[in-house]
Amino acid sequence: MSGSAEVEGIPPRPVPESSPYGEPYWAAAVDGRLVIQHCPRCDRLQHFPRPWCTACLHDELDFVDVSGRGTVYSCTVVRRNPNPAFATRVPYVLALVDLDEGVRMMSNVVDCAPEAVTVGARVRVCFETVDDTHAVPCFTLDPEGT
Repeated sequence: MSGSAEVEGIPPRPVPESSPYGEPYWAAAVDGRLVIQHCPRCDRLQHFPRPWCTACLHDELDFVDVSGRGTVYSCTVVRRNPNPAFATRVPYVLALVDLDEGVRMMSNVVDCAPEAVTVGARVRVCFETVDDTHAVPCFTLDPEGT
């Protein structure tokens, strides 16, 4: 999905809210890269970004680039959304994706028929541009499937 031009009378997709420890994640998304928070002390990856490692509580974390490939762990099709910014997008797929690096994240699977998305489907990251300074990681079905 690229771009989210405002249709007359319909507000644009909301801008993602960020915290200081999540800023590198969102900045990388604008550059078309998926990064995940990494603890250099215990070598664990975690998502969503937090101020400390959930395994060892170390508070000096960094971010590492990941492949952006994964498997749909669970999904649902949203057929009604009362928020005007999302109402015109229905139906859309909301999915939990297990990245190949072992981290689970929630996002949309886009650019396909909702019924094409199944548990176990292979996906790869893409980015939806919200505006000049914001992008949201989404996923598409991976045609290679491996």
